[in-house]
Amino acid sequence: METSAVLLLFAAGLAGGVVTAIVGGSSLITFPALLAVGLPPIIANASNTVATTPGNFAAGLADFGRLPRWDRSSVGLVVVAVAGSITGAALLLLTPERAFTAMVPALIGLATILFGLSDRIRGWLTSPSSAAQGATMPSEALRLLLFAPVAVYGGYFGAGMSVMILAVLSISLTHEFRAINVLKNLLAGLTGVVAIVVFVVQGMVAWAPAMVMMAGGLAGGVLGGRLVRVLPPRLVRGIVLAAGAVLTAVYAWRYWGP
Repeated sequence: METSAVLLLFAAGLAGGVVTAIVGGSSLITFPALLAVGLPPIIANASNTVATTPGNFAAGLADFGRLPRWDRSSVGLVVVAVAGSITGAALLLLTPERAFTAMVPALIGLATILFGLSDRIRGWLTSPSSAAQGATMPSEALRLLLFAPVAVYGGYFGAGMSVMILAVLSISLTHEFRAINVLKNLLAGLTGVVAIVVFVVQGMVAWAPAMVMMAGGLAGGVLGGRLVRVLPPRLVRGIVLAAGAVLTAVYAWRYWGP
């Protein structure tokens, strides 16, 4: 890789790590950076999964003591996460490069919208009225049914998946928010790991760019842990949303324009 590409990938990983530590949404920065250094969209997507998955596990393990008690429901979620991620990764393998390229602006746009709505979703899900309804919310079977397409999406693309998982778990479990958040992070990490196995077996990962970005992400996570004390989350969210909107427009022009 050229020096400029290494610097761009490390900087994107660094920024993504900081964003993850403060508000989440790193893929809105990291995936476009991999496209910018010339990786084909499908390879960039697979490599982005490799680069960002450790952050989900790190977030989950940081508050592991809050993990809900292991039971049959937990086993069901793990099984669905594995099966859904394999299905999503397999669908990505079957998607023609041109078709996936055409979907890139829509996928980035969807992730931007989900990220933009995440605070509202979180606020609604943790409100007293919502918590009071928890006991009458979906059964275990329906919870797994709702989670299945999210797991497939995670294996296929993944950006914005955490917001989807949080919503499914929060409307179907009565645990406190921190406990649900830990479970969400670990399920997102598991989905990523399973997809990575498929991508590695199929030779879809550009390892050098992914490792450079992962190194930046790890450094960014440490830096973000300190910056969270001084940087207003609203400011960081605004920057990420603006970047997502601009990148959606840029890639829409590039892939959908004349």
